[in-house]
Amino acid sequence: MIKSKVVRDTLLLTAMQLFLDSAALLLNVFINKQLGTSAIGILSLMGSFLGLAGILSNGNAFLCTSRLVSEEFGKPCGDVNRILGYGVKLCLLLSAAVSAGVILLAEPISRRFFSGAHMTAALRLMPFALVTGAVAACLKGYFNAARRAAVTAAGDIAEFITRCTVIIAATCSVKNCTEDVVCGIMIGGIIAGNTMSLLFLSIAYLRFRVKGTGRCSLSFRQYAAFSFPIMGGSVLTAVLSSTNDALIPVCLRQYGDSAGDALGKFGVFEAIVIPTLFFPSVVLCSMSGIIVSEAARAKAAKNSLRIKILTERIKAWTLMFSVFAAAVLMRFGSQIGELLGGGELAGTMITIIAPVVPFIYMEIVLEAIIKGLGLQSFSSMNYLAEYVIRIAAVLILVPQIGFYGIVVSYYASNIFGNCMRFVKVTKAAKARRALCGTLILPVILAFLTMWAAEALVHVFGLGIEKLAVMLFFGLIWGTAYFGIFCALGKVKLFSKCGEDLFVKNTQQTIERIL
Repeated sequence: MIKSKVVRDTLLLTAMQLFLDSAALLLNVFINKQLGTSAIGILSLMGSFLGLAGILSNGNAFLCTSRLVSEEFGKPCGDVNRILGYGVKLCLLLSAAVSAGVILLAEPISRRFFSGAHMTAALRLMPFALVTGAVAACLKGYFNAARRAAVTAAGDIAEFITRCTVIIAATCSVKNCTEDVVCGIMIGGIIAGNTMSLLFLSIAYLRFRVKGTGRCSLSFRQYAAFSFPIMGGSVLTAVLSSTNDALIPVCLRQYGDSAGDALGKFGVFEAIVIPTLFFPSVVLCSMSGIIVSEAARAKAAKNSLRIKILTERIKAWTLMFSVFAAAVLMRFGSQIGELLGGGELAGTMITIIAPVVPFIYMEIVLEAIIKGLGLQSFSSMNYLAEYVIRIAAVLILVPQIGFYGIVVSYYASNIFGNCMRFVKVTKAAKARRALCGTLILPVILAFLTMWAAEALVHVFGLGIEKLAVMLFFGLIWGTAYFGIFCALGKVKLFSKCGEDLFVKNTQQTIERIL
């Protein structure tokens, strides 16, 4: 059954992503203690630049390959291996062009994007990371579309462990923490991780590849034509995100901070605050890749009821989960910031930004549905509007009110962008919005169960400052909150009638063709 496979894959990917996010957060804490907050700021800027170069070199190959291979699977006859070959070919062409540009322009990029020409040697190592990362992304998209989540999970874990091992070993051995040394460590770790992932996924492909059942429905030119809108949206988002990241330290210096303080605050925000806010979303991130695949298959099979049911269930579940996550972050934000080494600044930022978490989490699943339905034009325009608001807020407010200008930019851009996504997706899927049941009810229950849990903890004479008591309190709170939703029947992701109808329609389509 599709239902059991979706749930099983989601649970597997969630467990994997939980491990990776936990380890990444601990790695940031380790680097922060070893090299200082300025090094974290440098790493964040370098990561932003690498992300931009990676998107330019593969055009979000994971999403393109996953969606188009899924559509090929959804057709009665096709050749998914040919689609994968198209993806690898396109990525190699793009990554070769971007790599050549990076090598030729390494010195100007080093002077303008960073602080001097000493970064040139580190930047010229990037092509090794770009090419291996692009091909590995294609293979991950293929296995995601083929519903082999275990292979993708194992590849991600192998990549992460290799990358962390290299970064930790190099960090422990470094004596002089200069900008070029820090960036060289990061790029070396990424190259090692991507190489390991590519080797693992290539071996897995040779073993698990699915044989074609007919002639491929697309030519390479058609594949590229379908991919470019997806790639365009991804490139636009990466460019705007990198621009926003680069402007934050500059605007903080205009506010009056020194260069070291600006990089330090930016590092705390990117390495502690943002990972903490996104940490509970691991289940949604795991689900998003599956949603793209399922929505694309349903669209290829012209199953509008399946899309409607999928949208309604995911929308309700995401709001239920994200409201609880936001409430937890609001309640324990200060303690979490201190615990992770971000100090009072990190704790304050986590607590203040937490109320916008439901909007941030909705973006994860709404964008997955949007891309699965092929609404890339809307996605690109919406991202453009969202980042225009964010960058404008950073440019205008950060020089005036400092770090709180970043908070305003997050609120304004996320609320606007995700309200637009919500309206577009529910309209395209003809899904009910039902905000009272899916938003207001979770908010009321989150605070009622929190007060009830606090009252119970205080009955036993316990404070809520120690980590063990916080975990105990969270367990009681979460059990009460999700228990009520289970009792109300609000947590079921997929209805059986939708699953049965999807299977029935697919069988009828195959019978008519045969």
